[in-house]
Amino acid sequence: MSEPSTIRLERTTPQIAKITFANPPVNLVVPETVVRLHEIVAGFEKDTDLQVVVFTSEVPDYFFNHFDASQAGGIPAPEHEGDNPVWTDIVLRLSKAPYVSIASIRGRTRGAGNELALACDLRYASREKAFFSQPEVGLGLVPGGGGAEWLPRSIGRDRALEAILGSADYDADLAERWGWVTRTLPDAELDAFVDATAARLASFDRQALATAKAQVNRATLPPDADLVASFAAFGSTLTQPGFLARAAGLGAFVAEKGLDVEYRLGEYIGLVNQTP
Repeated sequence: MSEPSTIRLERTTPQIAKITFANPPVNLVVPETVVRLHEIVAGFEKDTDLQVVVFTSEVPDYFFNHFDASQAGGIPAPEHEGDNPVWTDIVLRLSKAPYVSIASIRGRTRGAGNELALACDLRYASREKAFFSQPEVGLGLVPGGGGAEWLPRSIGRDRALEAILGSADYDADLAERWGWVTRTLPDAELDAFVDATAARLASFDRQALATAKAQVNRATLPPDADLVASFAAFGSTLTQPGFLARAAGLGAFVAEKGLDVEYRLGEYIGLVNQTP
C-alpha cells in the first residue's frame, strides 16, 4: 500500500481549489511534496473554471516549512532537457497563472515554504501564530526557490538582506509592517477572512482577474532566468563544507533538544554558528 500524500487537493466550488499540506510533525517539504504540487499546479493550466487557489496546512504551528535537506537529492530532475527545475517551475507557474493564489498562513513558514508563499498573489497570516524565515545562509546554503528574487521586491533591498543573511525568524507583526505579507489577522478570524476573499474573487469575471494580474506581473516579477540560477546555486551549496559542518552541528542540537529546534530554528542557527 502506498504512503499517503503530503498534499491534499479539494475542490470547494468549481471556481475555488484548496491545497492542504500535511507532513507532521513539522511540515518539511520532501520530494513527494514537490512531485505532487507540480502535478497539481501543471494540471490547473487546463482548468477553465478555476479562479482561486488557497494554500493552507493542517499541521499545528507549521505552514509549508523548509526543504528536508536530508532528502534534497531526491528532488526530481526536469523531465526534458532545457526544462526549468521542478520546484522553480512550480513557483513560476503559480506567479503567472491566470487564477489568483492565496497563502493562508498559520505557523512557521521558512525556506521553500516561504518561497511558495511569496510566489502566491496574496498572503494572509495569523497575527499570533505565523512566523517567517529564509534560513539558508545561516546553514551554509543560499535561497533557491525565489526568496532572493521576490523578497527584495516585497520588503526592499536592505530588509531582504537582513532577513536572508541573518537567517532569523520574523513574527507576523513585523512581516506585515515590512510588506512580507499582504495583511495579518487575529488567528480566530483568519479562516473566515480567507474564505470570504476567495468567494469574492471567484464571483468576478475570470478574464478580468487574469488580465489585471498579468498587468501587475509585468511591473513586478523577476526574470525566470534569475530563479533558475538561484536553484542551481542552492544545489551547489548542498555539497559544500560550510553546509555539511553546520548540518552536523544542527543535527547534534536536534538529538539533544528534539522538536524545539524547529520551533526556534532561527535561534539555534545562531548557536550552531557561534559554537566552537
